[in-house]
Amino acid sequence: MIALGTVYLVWGSTYLGIKYTVEGGLPPLLAMGTRFLLAGLVLLAALLLARGRAAFAMTRAQLATAALVGLFLLVGGNGLVAVAEQDVDSGLAALLIAGTPLWVVLLRAVLRDRPSAATVAGLLIGLVGVAVLLLPGVRGAAELGPLLLVCLSSLLWSVGTVLATRRPMPADPFAATVVEMAAGGTAMVVLGSLGGEWGRLALSTTERSAWLAFAYLVLVGSVLGYSAYVWLLARAPLSLVTTYAYVNPAVAVALGALFLAEPLTVNVLVGGAVIIGAVAWVITAESRTRRRALPGRDVGATPVEPT
Repeated sequence: MIALGTVYLVWGSTYLGIKYTVEGGLPPLLAMGTRFLLAGLVLLAALLLARGRAAFAMTRAQLATAALVGLFLLVGGNGLVAVAEQDVDSGLAALLIAGTPLWVVLLRAVLRDRPSAATVAGLLIGLVGVAVLLLPGVRGAAELGPLLLVCLSSLLWSVGTVLATRRPMPADPFAATVVEMAAGGTAMVVLGSLGGEWGRLALSTTERSAWLAFAYLVLVGSVLGYSAYVWLLARAPLSLVTTYAYVNPAVAVALGALFLAEPLTVNVLVGGAVIIGAVAWVITAESRTRRRALPGRDVGATPVEPT
C-alpha cells in the first residue's frame, strides 16, 4: 500500500511541480528535457550497479521502439503539457490528461481491436467530460489553444502507449525507461534550443521555487515514482495498479487549489468528475473483458505513463 500511495501522491503532484517550474522562469522544453536526461542517468547508474550490462540486452527493433515510445510519451506528453501549463492551471491540465485511457480505447478501435459496448459507453461519457472542460475556451472565456494543446498531448501519449503494446520492447522495463528518457529528453532539449528557449533562460531571475520543483520532478516524480510503479506491476494486481489513472487527477486538482489557489469552477468540477468516472468505468469494463478472455489471471486496462 505504501508503493501505491506513493504513485498516487507523487504522480498526482507532478502537474503542480511543472507549474512551479515554468512559472518560476525555467523554459518548458529545456526544463523537461533536462529533467528526463538527469532522471535517465540516475536510473542507468542504478540499473548498471544492480544488474550490470545484461539488463540492457535488446535487439535493434526493441531499441528503436523504446526510443519512438519515448518521443510520443515524453515529448508529446510531458513536453506539451509543460508548454501548455504556462497558460493552463495544473489541475485542469491533469483532468484533461486523465482522459488518456479513453483515447487509448479509441486508437485500439481504429486498429480493429473492437472494444466492448460498456467500454464504448465509457468512452462517449468521457468525451462529454472533455467537452465540458473545453467549454470556457470555446466561449472565449479562456485561451482555447493551450487547452487543445493538452488534449493533443493526451492523444500523443495514447499513441505511445498503444505502440508500446504492439511493437517489440526491451524485456527489462527499467532499461526501456532509460532509453525512453534518453530519446525524449534529448529531443526536447533540441526542440527547446531551436525554439529559442536558451535566450529565455535567465539564471539570476529564476525563482528558487522553480529549482526546487525541478529537482522534485527529477528525483521524486521520475525516479521514485516510476520505481514504485514498476515494483507494483511486479507484485500487485494490474486492476489495482491502474487505479492511479483516476486518482492522480483528483490529487492534482486538490494540490493546485491548495498551493496555487486555482479556481474550482463548475466546469472543472463537473467535467473532471465525468472524466474520472468514465475512466474508472472503462478500466473496470476492460478488466472484466480480459478476465473472461484469460480466466484465472488478474488483468486490467493498458496502463498509461504519468506526467
